[in-house]
Amino acid sequence: MTALRNTTVALISNAAPFAIRAERASDVVAREALLDACFGDNRHTRTCQRLRDGRAPAEGLALSVVRLGKLVGTVRLWYVSAGGAPALMLGPLAVDDSCRGLGVGAALMQRALQIAKARGHGAVILLGDAPYYARFGFCADKTGGLSLPGPFERCRLLGLELRCGALDGAWGMVAPTGALLLKPSAIRARKAPLVVPHAA
Repeated sequence: MTALRNTTVALISNAAPFAIRAERASDVVAREALLDACFGDNRHTRTCQRLRDGRAPAEGLALSVVRLGKLVGTVRLWYVSAGGAPALMLGPLAVDDSCRGLGVGAALMQRALQIAKARGHGAVILLGDAPYYARFGFCADKTGGLSLPGPFERCRLLGLELRCGALDGAWGMVAPTGALLLKPSAIRARKAPLVVPHAA
């Protein structure tokens, strides 16, 4: 597999450049604040959050955008089963209000899809506005037989095949398949030294 570069810099005329890079542990506080600002306090109760709760994002597919030393964009993709077909679920995608109109969201989407395809993933699904995501190739043509674990507007459930036929016949509930996150107590237990009692 071709090695992927960690950083893509997009230059925008009359604006500071921004960099897209892999998400870091130090991004967490700023990422959560950005998501709160973009989606509100109730974002943890939304249907797609059920597919993310307690799960790790897909490997290599948690990305951050930094501009002038500040985190201004984020996107994460998650392993799911789309009615039995392996896929990725994209979201949330968020961009700071100060960067609207600079192409940050589009660059972030394009980079995420490029990485997903290079890693051999066959399809990406998301819940979003069709007019916005259509520019990246998303449509509802093959998601009509899929359901989400909670209320959603069917016209907003969109899919993109990165490999032809990856969503053919997809039917049923979209379910999370990613690795479970370890709780802090489990992490501490793993790091605790092994104590071997002395023989009497």
